[in-house]
Amino acid sequence: MYDLAVMWDWVGFMVRWLHVITAMAWIGASFYFIALDLMLRDAPDLPDGASGEEWEVHGGGFYHTTKYLVAPARLPEHLTWHKWQSYTTWLSGAALLMIIYWVGGEIYLLDPNKVELSLWQGILISAASIGIGWVLYDFLCKSKLRDHPTAMMLVLFAIIVAMSWGLNQVFTGRAALLHLGAFTATIMTANVFFIIMPNQRIVVADLKAGRTPDAKYGKIAKLRSTHNNYLTLPVIFLMLSNHYPLVFATQYSWIIACLVFLTGVTIRHYFNTMHSTGKGPNWTWGVTAILIIIMAWLSVAPMMDSYEDAEARALTPYEEQFANADGFEDAYDVVLGNCSMCHAREPSWEGMHWPPKGVVLETEADVAHRAQQIFLQAGVSHAMPPPNAVSTMSIENRRTIVAWYRSATNGS
Repeated sequence: MYDLAVMWDWVGFMVRWLHVITAMAWIGASFYFIALDLMLRDAPDLPDGASGEEWEVHGGGFYHTTKYLVAPARLPEHLTWHKWQSYTTWLSGAALLMIIYWVGGEIYLLDPNKVELSLWQGILISAASIGIGWVLYDFLCKSKLRDHPTAMMLVLFAIIVAMSWGLNQVFTGRAALLHLGAFTATIMTANVFFIIMPNQRIVVADLKAGRTPDAKYGKIAKLRSTHNNYLTLPVIFLMLSNHYPLVFATQYSWIIACLVFLTGVTIRHYFNTMHSTGKGPNWTWGVTAILIIIMAWLSVAPMMDSYEDAEARALTPYEEQFANADGFEDAYDVVLGNCSMCHAREPSWEGMHWPPKGVVLETEADVAHRAQQIFLQAGVSHAMPPPNAVSTMSIENRRTIVAWYRSATNGS
């Protein structure tokens, strides 16, 4: 029998895999071209209009790259455009966000312990939070602050801090950090789509028409590309943050997310300087280490108050669907006996201080809220509990979970 939840999980898997592949392609190309640009050197025999060259060796061959400050005098017949990596990464990421955080919003997006929202309200906030970053960032780039890049980046960082705090007041910790990453990734892709590519098309059109391209278009595109370079590492961290409950399920997760942006700046500054001068500034290592120590210290603060208040609140309609289904009491006993020693507000498993992935399975509301995850992880698959941790999770126990879930969803 093919359950809708299982099929939907496979759809999410395929979209996630596409997202990972295209993201690697985009990040790889971005890092390479920034490094290449910084390593360009002057030479006495450069052709007219060229600003530098670079010799490289890779894969048993030698590569000679020449960069033209504006454009070559003659447009080559074959011109490779680096744009689809960015577009496909964003589109697949947006699709994955909809699959997990919109369709699965009752579980992953909304936190009823923070604010009472309907699913459609949460989705509207989710969609708005993704696009607002580009609007504000583009306004900054076109304002008078464009002539003061340091001040502009400080204002942008203040916006990121405000957004991080705001998302954390509405969404689950996991969703808040993911949306902050999507907020930033949208800025990066919009830079490519609205600024970098149109400017390059203007240059190409001028060349085809026999006009001399204006150098300003290349400078603007280069600035936006540099911004993308410094935002890349924080976005990667935020997209992977759902694997680390010490990041997303702590009281100060929104501060940790902001500090991640600062580590992205220090790390990229080291490598960019090294590519440009041959030696990176060692102070960046010290600053990065201090920031990570601060993040680790913040992560050991008490878990979110929602853990303490969960027993006091009423069940949501989504939770009632599973709590009132046939077989819930038996499934609840199975979960308590096999999962709750780890997935507790205060885990009893030796050496475990926080529930794995921030998932708590103690009260009836907890179990009903996580019904689909329990079904997928401990029902149709044997992912949980770990085989060396619990020996009482029998096939019959798993069948009990499957029967309960299917009863609540009418077999779908």
